[in-house]
Amino acid sequence: MSERSEEPVEIKPSSVMGFNGHSHGGMIIHPDCQHIVYHLGYIVVVENISTKKQSLLFGHHNDVSCLTVSRSGQFLASGQVIFMGFKADIIVWDYEKKDIYCRFTLHKVKVQALDISPNDLFLLSLGGQDDGNVVVWNINKKDAICGSPAQSVTAGITLCCKFTHTNDYSFITAGEYCLRIWSLDVKNRKIRPTEVNLGPYKRIIQCLDIENDDSLFYCGTTTGDILCVIMKTAILVSIGPPKKIFSMGVKSLCHITTGGQLQYLVGAGDGTVAIVKDRHSKFLQTKNNVKLTGAITSISLRGPGHQFFVGTSCSNIYRFNFAEFSCILLNTGHSSSINDIIFPYATSDLFLTCGKEEIRVWHASSEKEMLRITVSNMTCNALDISRDGSIIISAWNDGRIRAHYPETGKLMYQIENAHNRGVTSIAFSADSDRIISGGGEGQVRVWRIEIGNTYAKDIFKTSLIESMKEHKGCVTQIKLFPNGIQCVSVSTDGTCIIWNLENYQRDAVIFANTLFQCACIYPDNCQIITSGTDRNVGYWEVTDGTQIRELEAAKSGSVNAMDISKDGKYFITGGGDHLIKVWLYEEGVVTHIGVGHGGSIKRVKISPDQTFVISVGEEGAILRWPSPFLTESSKST
Repeated sequence: MSERSEEPVEIKPSSVMGFNGHSHGGMIIHPDCQHIVYHLGYIVVVENISTKKQSLLFGHHNDVSCLTVSRSGQFLASGQVIFMGFKADIIVWDYEKKDIYCRFTLHKVKVQALDISPNDLFLLSLGGQDDGNVVVWNINKKDAICGSPAQSVTAGITLCCKFTHTNDYSFITAGEYCLRIWSLDVKNRKIRPTEVNLGPYKRIIQCLDIENDDSLFYCGTTTGDILCVIMKTAILVSIGPPKKIFSMGVKSLCHITTGGQLQYLVGAGDGTVAIVKDRHSKFLQTKNNVKLTGAITSISLRGPGHQFFVGTSCSNIYRFNFAEFSCILLNTGHSSSINDIIFPYATSDLFLTCGKEEIRVWHASSEKEMLRITVSNMTCNALDISRDGSIIISAWNDGRIRAHYPETGKLMYQIENAHNRGVTSIAFSADSDRIISGGGEGQVRVWRIEIGNTYAKDIFKTSLIESMKEHKGCVTQIKLFPNGIQCVSVSTDGTCIIWNLENYQRDAVIFANTLFQCACIYPDNCQIITSGTDRNVGYWEVTDGTQIRELEAAKSGSVNAMDISKDGKYFITGGGDHLIKVWLYEEGVVTHIGVGHGGSIKRVKISPDQTFVISVGEEGAILRWPSPFLTESSKST
């Protein structure tokens, strides 16, 4: 084996599918009205609304927690969350260059919220629960001016902050039972708060909005009402609506002027998007309201025009039209962990993902969702598709195996009580007449599928052929050998078994001091590679299960995902360290490292034409990676 001393090349994803809808204000329309800015994992995404072309901004080393855009559009700013005991970074980006302008580090653990002053002079940052400070930064000098505890000792956490529209030296902070108007004294490097007296009202404020002339500002609360406060006197003058308050709280708030009348866009925790009247009418709701799926976490106006954009906690972005108050779905993604990904046989145009309650079919080149299959209150752990592409099978935590039509998503058939602790892994045989499934109780079962036809209607009959009971722990993955007569199952009990699918006996068993998470089969069927919680990649002989070699694949976290190129020259790993690693199979060295995921990587797949790689993570991100490292493989195939 040849020795390689070169350092691994860092690669970055070419595009992102998904959106972190759980972050308040995590989606903003840029002042140029042509781009939408949002974040997912470590990445800040600037996407053209018309062409869908993305610019990806890299610089954070952990999850991005908040975003803001300056009024001029010259700067973006993003804050992150980091591990306990460390300080979280704030990055100010130059929008035109799509590059880092400066980096600030002061807050502990998390940056809760950010805002930029009207003339781009100052950046306001708010620390999270473990920090509790508000800090003002000089953008031009790239330095901190001053800071102060954001709330009094008796108050709770401060959740949001906002500069006024006409004054660079005045801003507001709000949160749990605290509401303050601040003045900035740059010369003496001081910020001085004025407490807003809410009288008998005890409120947790989640969002702020200020009128253009800074005369009044508004606060959305967890109780579902809106507070109106006079800026100069810091006096509460109105609260409402008195009836039909917003369920699950007001999470987003934005004022608009329609027909010369001031009104307010409200996004609620129950998914309601509504227009309410001004403070003199106690914020009564108008007839304009729509209910979406998930809490409304972001509302952003597209200039003075007739559109606004809404982001929800279900990771959907909608574009609204003011006149009809109707919406279209602009962007979508998984809002929770993605458990599996597959490509149809010899097809790189489509791929499928699965997670909580749903299976999604994606078009690879346009990166649009083509089909969604939903099963309420259940989680899909794994999926596969028949070689001819006519059946999608899936493994669910309720113990059922479900089969769906790929064109419509309708249920074709289901196998009841397939495994009594949930179905955790699944695979189709090459001829698609058998299904191999693994369960939480450790059993590997083989099912026969027979298709009949009666009165122009397909009739499906399923029967259990064999139940193989050697694993003692959850079966995390099943892979079929290309020859079609063997499969390999890996389990959290520390065993990996190669099964013969003709006599349903084991051909070999592998023991290791690890919880196995995944396996790959070398193209010539002679070797397999495995990985798991011991963070090592093991090479094994198929014939007798003896170990050939072992490589350290990660410094932290388990290795959950693996895939191998068609010619066996490369394989890819991903796991709890949030990194994609490309390895030379024979040399056992890393050639490329990919950074972008904000959560543990669950699965990774090389496209059948070897031109790109798709990885999916615990944070719901789908990242597409270029594959210069597979150029030779793709040419040879």
